[in-house]
Amino acid sequence: MKRTKINALVIGMIAATSALFGACSPKASEPVQETSKFITVDSTNIVRNGKPYYYIGTNFWSAPILGSTGQGGDRARLQKELDALKAMGVENLRILAGADAGSANANSVQPYLQPRPGELNDTLLVGLDYTLAELEKRGMTAVIYLTNSWDWSGGFGFYLRECGYGDSPNASGEGYNDYVKYSADFVRDERAMEMYYNHVRAIVSRKNTITGRDYKDEPAIMSWQICNEPRPFSKDNKQIFASWISKTAKLIKSIDSNHLVSTGSEGLYGCEVDQQMCEFVHGDPNIDYLTVHIWPLNWGWAKREAPDSGIENACKRTGEYIDIHIEMSKNIRKPMVIEEFGFCRRDNKYTLDADVETRDKLYAYVFGHVKRSAESNGVIAGCNFWGWGGAGRPAGEVWKAGDDFLCDPPHEPQGWYSVFDCDSTTIAIIKEYTKELNK
Repeated sequence: MKRTKINALVIGMIAATSALFGACSPKASEPVQETSKFITVDSTNIVRNGKPYYYIGTNFWSAPILGSTGQGGDRARLQKELDALKAMGVENLRILAGADAGSANANSVQPYLQPRPGELNDTLLVGLDYTLAELEKRGMTAVIYLTNSWDWSGGFGFYLRECGYGDSPNASGEGYNDYVKYSADFVRDERAMEMYYNHVRAIVSRKNTITGRDYKDEPAIMSWQICNEPRPFSKDNKQIFASWISKTAKLIKSIDSNHLVSTGSEGLYGCEVDQQMCEFVHGDPNIDYLTVHIWPLNWGWAKREAPDSGIENACKRTGEYIDIHIEMSKNIRKPMVIEEFGFCRRDNKYTLDADVETRDKLYAYVFGHVKRSAESNGVIAGCNFWGWGGAGRPAGEVWKAGDDFLCDPPHEPQGWYSVFDCDSTTIAIIKEYTKELNK
């Protein structure tokens, strides 16, 4: 997730201007063996244990940090959170492999997995090992994203800084446009690309020190994800961006052919609002499903100063955005996952004394789409709400090292989008829908 300046979606004004992305008709997914111990894809279904897999999951990006024994580590809390999610019927977690060294202009995640290119923090890697082992014990699975387009965990800015571009501008607020211009160089710079590819190789080819298995043989991994919210950051970058996605997916599959590969894209908004480009990128034969992110408040579908009064419009626009991606999924004959969506607490407050009635409406609305898809064998395979704060508690609006990790990354107000273990009405809705899907 990233707070961004994006105009509201206008239905009927989707760009379809590039012949490049209309020239290739994507292939249907290959049939899979129903006996696979891994999650697979068969046409427009994600398949688990031999049958279509429909699920409600969450984002819990900090899990590997909690799983470590170093700075920020708290294995007792990680176990408690996994048990709580399992009891709710939430079995799919979207997590960050680890943060890169952040910009001096941003409040980035600490500790760093990658402080310098190719130099990895072994304590945090063991935290990822531990997380996967604990997920397996509970029959849970993870989607692991390997980098970030935003500065809250280093990402694009980390690689560009290492190539001599200087620190990335702060992507929040008035610095957003400068950050976009800066980050557009990521897919253009061959040195940055090679550093990134080396990082992908290191993580995907790793051997788990706890289970003794190569990651490619870990049943707790559902999907490797190329990036959190990858974007071209320029209309001129469309072709090279698509080539980067394709090359990375092929690289991952060459190392690990057992697990799914996904982009981590917001969908249309992650592809310069170009439907043909979005279909082309997700139609790549090594990409297994289409991803969608939905941020009604960030995208102007509800006003920040009065978000609760805008919930009906937020749901309406959410439905329109989902429908567009259902059409795309059918066009490329692949399933889709709504892997990020969220809404603030009452009156845009960050403290736990603010109720979550409005958020609950959006959650139920999105969950309802997954439920109806399951009932009709539809293309929406699942969703991951943003996200699980669990037993964590905000120490203040601004995160600092030593504070609890919440769902809200350090650049966001702490408590803004997090679901805590005391948000009983939200948890009740989650349980209601997971029970329906798990019948």
